[in-house]
Amino acid sequence: MPWFVWLLAAGVLGVAEFFTLTLVFGLLAGAALVAAVVAGVGVGLLGQLVALGVAAAAGLLIVRPVALRMARTPLTREGSDALIGRRAEVMQEVTASHGLIKISGEEWSARALDESLVIPVGALVDVMEIEGATAVVYPRELLP
Repeated sequence: MPWFVWLLAAGVLGVAEFFTLTLVFGLLAGAALVAAVVAGVGVGLLGQLVALGVAAAAGLLIVRPVALRMARTPLTREGSDALIGRRAEVMQEVTASHGLIKISGEEWSARALDESLVIPVGALVDVMEIEGATAVVYPRELLP
């Protein structure tokens, strides 16, 4: 019945991984599952511990660094989402309902984020969001 103990240990480690999300406990749970299989085949305690150690080392030394590297890759924004946060110049007065700005050499229809603002021609604005084909903008500097 040693395989049952390894399964129980794998379950406990799996729950710990669920709460910590570090990948360490998850890999150790996988190693415990390997030890459970080895125990189920009938290998002795020493063989079970060796299987646990080898599986844990392989997971922690090979799988975890690769998984962490993949998790760190930055998300890239594409299309109109890439314009969010960019600076633009007002080409035609921007109000709560209409206006025109120039972002990266392209003209976009625009409206002010704050409905009470009227942003004059030539002012610099930040693109806060994109709604369809309209950029929602906010002035970079205080308006008079």
